[in-house]
Amino acid sequence: MAQGKILLKPGTLWTSVKEQTEHALQCGALLSIPTEFEFVEQDNVRFLVRILSTLTRKKAAKEKQEKQSATSGQEFNPFLPYEEDLFVADISDTRVCILNKFNVVDYHLLIITRAFEEQESLLTLEDFTAMWACLADFDGLAFYNSGKTAGASQRHKHLQLVPLPLAPLGPQIPIEPLLTSVQFQNSNSIPKLPFIHAFAPLNSNWVQSPFTAGQGTLEVYRTLRHAVGLDARQSCAYNLLATREWMLIVPRSQEHFQSISVNSLGFAGALLVRNAAEMEILKAQGPMTILKNVAVS
Repeated sequence: MAQGKILLKPGTLWTSVKEQTEHALQCGALLSIPTEFEFVEQDNVRFLVRILSTLTRKKAAKEKQEKQSATSGQEFNPFLPYEEDLFVADISDTRVCILNKFNVVDYHLLIITRAFEEQESLLTLEDFTAMWACLADFDGLAFYNSGKTAGASQRHKHLQLVPLPLAPLGPQIPIEPLLTSVQFQNSNSIPKLPFIHAFAPLNSNWVQSPFTAGQGTLEVYRTLRHAVGLDARQSCAYNLLATREWMLIVPRSQEHFQSISVNSLGFAGALLVRNAAEMEILKAQGPMTILKNVAVS
């Protein structure tokens, strides 16, 4: 990516996010899904578990999309074109930042490709440069659900970004106590995670240059994919999580544990259940056990 092609003006993203969120709520474009939450502890991690209050609006929107797809004969793509009322910023000549229409977390952003790319395609220099251009002004957790098995709900390629902290109490990211206990230079795995994964530190100083950061992160990404055996299989499902300080990759074997869907945020220690029955399943099995079952052991 040529240096002149970053369009996002430094220091403007967070203000734009807040202003556009207010606008999108007022005009009805942003359909936030209310939740309650509690902590469920297992293996020295206090998992943040959100329980949805209602899915009525999302269900109605999905039914409308399915009707549009049936009428047109083409699969509905909410990102092509994206809703103007959800637009936050142009990041580069190939990436745009919009609000997540059905957000559970406040200020949940999507970094989408301007032209259609498959969600299962490999992440690229352009993806990581755009990610760092946002992280420079938005201290958050970036994540990527590679394919439906990894929890992706849309085929159009998109990274996601949520602000930190994820939880109102405790560490910024629930899983963080396990990460910080690792001697980074000696291992790319975390002993207390009971599934195949690969972990690496990132240089937080990279926020000063998205171009340097993008190239460096791409190299780390390739190394971690190789470490978990993904490099030879482009379409294999996995979750990727990244902050300014680290990256984690987890290959996936299935999307659900019973009826509970798990995406990248689950491996950050933040899970979502749809009702009280799913919460009881989660508590009975344990959140780390659920992650082990949907990952690869």
